Amino acid sequence: MTTDAQILSALRSTENSGVSGAELSQKLGVSRAAIWARIEELRQLGYEIEASPHRGYRLLSTPDVLHADDLLARLGKTKVVGRDIRVFEQTTSTNDVIEKLARDGVKEGVVVFAESQTKGRGRLGRKWLSPGRSGLWFSVLLRPDLRPQETTQLMVAAVTALWRAIHEETGLRAEIKWPNDLLLRGRKIAGILTELTAELDRVKYVILGIGVNVNLNPGDFSSDVRKLATSLKIELGKPFSRPDLAVAILRELDRDYARVCAGEFAAVADEWEEHCTTLGRQVAMQTGDRRIRGRAESLGEDGALLLRTEHGHLERIIGGDVTLER
Repeated sequence: MTTDAQILSALRSTENSGVSGAELSQKLGVSRAAIWARIEELRQLGYEIEASPHRGYRLLSTPDVLHADDLLARLGKTKVVGRDIRVFEQTTSTNDVIEKLARDGVKEGVVVFAESQTKGRGRLGRKWLSPGRSGLWFSVLLRPDLRPQETTQLMVAAVTALWRAIHEETGLRAEIKWPNDLLLRGRKIAGILTELTAELDRVKYVILGIGVNVNLNPGDFSSDVRKLATSLKIELGKPFSRPDLAVAILRELDRDYARVCAGEFAAVADEWEEHCTTLGRQVAMQTGDRRIRGRAESLGEDGALLLRTEHGHLERIIGGDVTLER
């Protein structure tokens, strides 16, 4: 953990009591002058830190910015997801950054956030709106011991973790639309894109790309997208802390990734089915050039959607574009 992360962790743990420069110096093994310099840098980033000769340093407020050291300090120790966090002011796509890190052999669990993306993307080549400092745009590198056909489990686990984090932080109950969308009042609040590199029978790595509309305003969406998308700010009627939500999501992702790796996907799938509005509905499924209509019945053991066609056949669907029919 970096010096800034340790300072922020210490400030948060002492809450109103404060912590002295001498205590920080001894704990971190650096001079009091170095502590002061780091405090000044944190203030420049927007952290309101009080310095008192009697109470020491106290953290009074934090900015709505994604600061890797603060996210690490708040997240604490995780099994995999979030043990390495990197934040970019702007990038083309966080999936592009993770792809390069994966090829360079970086360990799984690294998370890359961007305050904005110039070429954010969703499934099927669609563009994902990623304006600056208004959402959570990030990607996670995973190296699971799974066969390629089992990686749909990761999509299911990720959207389940996302549902849980948003509900716990905001009280909102989103709807899961298979395979990768979270909706509020029928409008998209978040989406997940998985990109896979594998050999014939072994996954080399998976990239989870996640976008959450946190503080976007109605005017941030084009007129056609406004009918299909929303944000937490729009639904709550007030801005929401992006760092708070980021930490909650990473914690839940780490939990559900551990469950998948431990062979406990069935428990994750049960939770997913509880919140999924696709199941039990008549749907039209576009997979490549093929269009299938039927009733979405359940989730398979590997995360595939089991669809009962209008001809009575049970189809196993691992990818495609779903339209809910009336």
